[in-house]
Amino acid sequence: MKRREFIQIAGITGATAALAGCGHPEHQLIRFVPEEDLEPGTDEWKPSICPACRAGCGILARVMEGEAEVVRKNQLGLMNMGLVKKLEGNPLHPVSRGKLCPRGQAAIQITYHPDRITDPLRRTGPRGSGEFQRITWEEGLQELTAKIQELVRTGQESALAFFTRPLGVQAGRLVELFLASLGAPPAVAFEVFDEVVLRRANELSFGRAQLPTFDLGNTNYLISFGADFLGTWNSPVAHARAYGEMRQGRPGVRGKFVQVEPRMSQTGANADEWIPARPGTEGILALGLAQVILTEKLRPMRAASDAQNLLEGCARGLPEYTPEEVQKKTGVARATVERLAREMATHSPALAIIGGAPLAQTNGLFNALAVNALNILLGSIGQPGGIFFTPEPSTHARARKQKAISVRALAERITSGEGDSVKALLLYDANPVFGTPPGWRVRDAFERIPFMVSFGSFLDETSILADLVLPDHSYLESWVEHVPESGTTLAVESLAPPAMRPLHNTRSMPDVLLAVAHQLGGRVGAALEWESFDAMLRESLAALSKPGAGGSKEPPMSWEKAQKQGGWWSAPVNSPKFALRTARVPALRSQEPEWDGSPQQFPFHFLPYPSQSFLDGSLAHLPWLQELPDVLATAMWGTWVEINPQTAERLRIEQGDVVEVASPHGKLQAPALLSPGIAPDVLAMPVGQGHRNFTRYARGRGANPLEILTPLVEPETGALAWAATRVRIVRVGQGKLVLFGGDLGVSPRKRSNR
Repeated sequence: MKRREFIQIAGITGATAALAGCGHPEHQLIRFVPEEDLEPGTDEWKPSICPACRAGCGILARVMEGEAEVVRKNQLGLMNMGLVKKLEGNPLHPVSRGKLCPRGQAAIQITYHPDRITDPLRRTGPRGSGEFQRITWEEGLQELTAKIQELVRTGQESALAFFTRPLGVQAGRLVELFLASLGAPPAVAFEVFDEVVLRRANELSFGRAQLPTFDLGNTNYLISFGADFLGTWNSPVAHARAYGEMRQGRPGVRGKFVQVEPRMSQTGANADEWIPARPGTEGILALGLAQVILTEKLRPMRAASDAQNLLEGCARGLPEYTPEEVQKKTGVARATVERLAREMATHSPALAIIGGAPLAQTNGLFNALAVNALNILLGSIGQPGGIFFTPEPSTHARARKQKAISVRALAERITSGEGDSVKALLLYDANPVFGTPPGWRVRDAFERIPFMVSFGSFLDETSILADLVLPDHSYLESWVEHVPESGTTLAVESLAPPAMRPLHNTRSMPDVLLAVAHQLGGRVGAALEWESFDAMLRESLAALSKPGAGGSKEPPMSWEKAQKQGGWWSAPVNSPKFALRTARVPALRSQEPEWDGSPQQFPFHFLPYPSQSFLDGSLAHLPWLQELPDVLATAMWGTWVEINPQTAERLRIEQGDVVEVASPHGKLQAPALLSPGIAPDVLAMPVGQGHRNFTRYARGRGANPLEILTPLVEPETGALAWAATRVRIVRVGQGKLVLFGGDLGVSPRKRSNR
């Protein structure tokens, strides 16, 4: 028997055994008749959209004939079909322009994952046990429809909740129409590292509640406050391409780059200068730079006047932010503050970026507004080498603007018994049980909900609590759409049909909602009258086929061409214009960050950060990413605690030792990794590992730093202040780190005992 044949049969046997263990009859090995005509050895490149982060990079999927394990008519077997074999960046797409990051490359494993849910499931054991029984789609839809009908009949429509990851515009519109027609509250969009603070700051500063787009390619001087824009923040592929142009794309011109952060990121490792400021003081440093520029009159008076609209005290020269005072509060030397300010002001165009941990403090909004004001002073708003905002196609329509309740507020309402309790919850591709601090009691709240339905493709910490699982297609098997929030100055509507046929007995979430709406009838059926999601997409995007669509001077694009190239895009008629807001002048008072825990008991700042491989943990189930070495640490298949070598020596901690990190809200254990790129009073951990449920590749691997976070929030937006926790650390024993190239992570103590 050939090795390839053995792997195929072994895979089918394993899947069959798993189903049989759930009480299902054993399946026989079946070879299904192909459902499409294929030409052997011929490939076709089809467009799609990368799902690995919110950047929405356009991709191309290489489709060729292949043999796959599929589920047809509740039976598992083999079939020859068109399969996606490789992913690459779409060179036509304005965001990716032919590039794709490692996370995007690995996303192909979502479709072929061995632990993917292949059929609808109904819970049979205790909640959270993972015991499910396979059912038909007819049974699943009937059960979901009956529950919603019961809520409507008893006047409890407001007791229906919908939790989801951030959706595309049209998918989000469909969900909101579904909920609004029922009289249910808006959907709750959840992500661990959300950007609500920066959006709010931009709304106050520029009238745009949106992430910015940076013209890095034309920037001569760049300073970043905590933003890992080359690694995990905002639109990394677009940033990396533009950063290359800034550094090497202009003959004779090489822009300077300064990174301010207490723990060196992938972006910081690429900087000309890395400056560790005290956590939470980034806004003070930004205003210190502005103070020098104003005092020394390094910018025209008009720029100072514009900044005065946002900078309280600007007219007086910001006397509270002298280099001496800034040094006391931030730890950045006075001479460095003065030098950076002069360099920025004399190397126009200059640009300041803020993202990541500075926004995840209780004073995150202050930090963001301070950097916005610095950019106004530098004259970088809407100018080459500065800040822009990606325009939205004019065809977008929102179902409603009612503000949704947050995860924290809803969990508090459920656990306290106040207000209308949630009777039914719909869950789509979000994992708040894993991604929230224990003080929010999200798992406790969800366990109290009588009926939960998951549309997910995998059982994670949240979906395992569901009573009913109606599994979604993968993105390669679905109609997909996305409107990039950042990464390009063009108006973009990404769109792609399925790149391949579904492998299993799954259905797309939008089509499931449409089917339920049709069964409910009445006002719900009337609000969602489309037969399928692709019919909704075609109708919604039809306006883009008309002359002048989206504010463009370009010729109209046909529906067929948009599908073929991966969407619609064209340049706006006019350059973006920004109205600087002045109504919130007093908002920019100096604010110190708050911390949970005294410095005496918890002497270290704790900095969880998005993993280069897993981001917030949603990609930890992909084995390619598990074995991908960290860019800086080279660690793989686990997690670690980064500590400064001087601090480690003082505490008698060596590389690879197991340490215990404790906060006022919990403790965890992980091996130590000594890093000179971290401040002596800071401990850092990547987020992503520590899953209790989430397939064979992620379950029981490493520790989850989110489990020891304080429940503090930024007061105006309610965003989790995930960088506001203090901790202590002690060595508990010998351990081992898995590092690329060998057992270099074994502590010297352990090696000496071999």
